[in-house]
Amino acid sequence: MENQDINEESINNQEDTTIQNEAATEENVTVKPTAEELLAEEKDRYIRLYAEFENYKKRTSKEKMEFFQYANQDMMISMLGVLDDFERAIKEIAKNGNATDLQGVELIYNKFKNKLTEKGLKAMEVRAGDSFNVDFHEAITQIPAPSEDLKGKIVDVIETGYTLGEKVIRFAKVVTGN
Repeated sequence: MENQDINEESINNQEDTTIQNEAATEENVTVKPTAEELLAEEKDRYIRLYAEFENYKKRTSKEKMEFFQYANQDMMISMLGVLDDFERAIKEIAKNGNATDLQGVELIYNKFKNKLTEKGLKAMEVRAGDSFNVDFHEAITQIPAPSEDLKGKIVDVIETGYTLGEKVIRFAKVVTGN
């Protein structure tokens, strides 16, 4: 009888083991994706990668254009002093010089200014009576307004302001009325 008990026990153990193995096999069975699903997944991955690359190309192209546009900013700023000197020389020669000297200096001045304009330099249009704007003007001093309508407005322009592209590289120096 002991033998029979041992056999029954081993049969029960074998049945338990078989049931456990079947359950484990069912859990470990993974559903293999079909070829269509794999293709769709790879296509989605490709489209995302392509879009990311296109965005990268656009971003680097924009950064490159901005770099070239503002790369000569330091040189332009240093040339503004020469441009100012030309303007002062033209005023002085006009006062007490002869006409041929004035024409020669104006010719060189215009050529120099045109070359700077070709590179994106623009003079700001500022006149007496315009509203003061801190984004474009730098107030050197305030004086009592000569008339009531000039209070808080520009009375005189001391130095011309310039922009390079859309960026202000030198603020217009102005006198405001209070």
